[in-house]
Amino acid sequence: MNNFLKIQQKIIPEATALLERRYNILRTIFNHQPIGRRTLSQKLNLAERMVRGDLDFLKSLGFISVSVPGVSLTEEGMNMLNNLRGFVSEIKGLDHMEEILKKELGYKKIIVVPGDSDEDENVQREIGSAAALYLSSVIKHGDTIALTGGSTIKEIVQSFPRMDFTDNLIVPARGSLGRIIDIQSNNLVAALAEKMGATYKLLNVPDNLSTESFEVLLREKEIKDVVDHIRKTQILILGIGRADKMAMRRGLSQGKINELIAQGAVGEAFGTYFGEKGKIVKKISSVGISLDDFINVEHVIAATGG
Repeated sequence: MNNFLKIQQKIIPEATALLERRYNILRTIFNHQPIGRRTLSQKLNLAERMVRGDLDFLKSLGFISVSVPGVSLTEEGMNMLNNLRGFVSEIKGLDHMEEILKKELGYKKIIVVPGDSDEDENVQREIGSAAALYLSSVIKHGDTIALTGGSTIKEIVQSFPRMDFTDNLIVPARGSLGRIIDIQSNNLVAALAEKMGATYKLLNVPDNLSTESFEVLLREKEIKDVVDHIRKTQILILGIGRADKMAMRRGLSQGKINELIAQGAVGEAFGTYFGEKGKIVKKISSVGISLDDFINVEHVIAATGG
């Protein structure tokens, strides 16, 4: 934390509390817009009178607009929210945590957002928004982008701004998994491509295939063409899920799930189950990107919460 923030927290701590409150208001509006004042105050657990006063102030600065359906962020408000993210992160000491994790894990960049995604639905949206902002900063014209499915990846796609990348290609990193249509990779690929004005290819195969079926499918020209693009991707966006929940989505029996957990599996990404220390517990064959391909990708954006 810089010296100015340290001094401010000691001399005028109420200023820091006020900034955090207004940041949370902007963040909640962004995640639920348009939103009514009463609903907003309930979600923030703040008195409606206090929220009304803050909204009047934010409106006077041009950060929000008020209409019959509710309150929404303006473009200026969106810019301010993005600027405040780093500031609030520093106030909470998250920047220090990011540096520690970066050194420990050897990653190029770590972004930590405040909150508990198991307790607060806003946090998953915040993770998605932070990841979308980072994606927009590294993407180049001509890049191929591969993404997995899942609720966190859905938040990234929804938060991604409209941009002009007509020469880019968006592909699913893996086959489809589970029965919830709006978080399957094919749907998210189409949605992200629409926001970017990019072209896209779909992979219309299930993710939980046997090795024999996997090898047969790779002989199909259309599928092989998509898989070739996936394996040459410059950017991979993936979610990291809980091992037990992902095993259930894959349709594993309770006995198989118990076996995975007994072997120490705690997390899953692109069909690979990992232990607490990163040791591979089990790999599942599937059409799409593999652990070997993952190592060669220029930019890997992994999003998860807890």
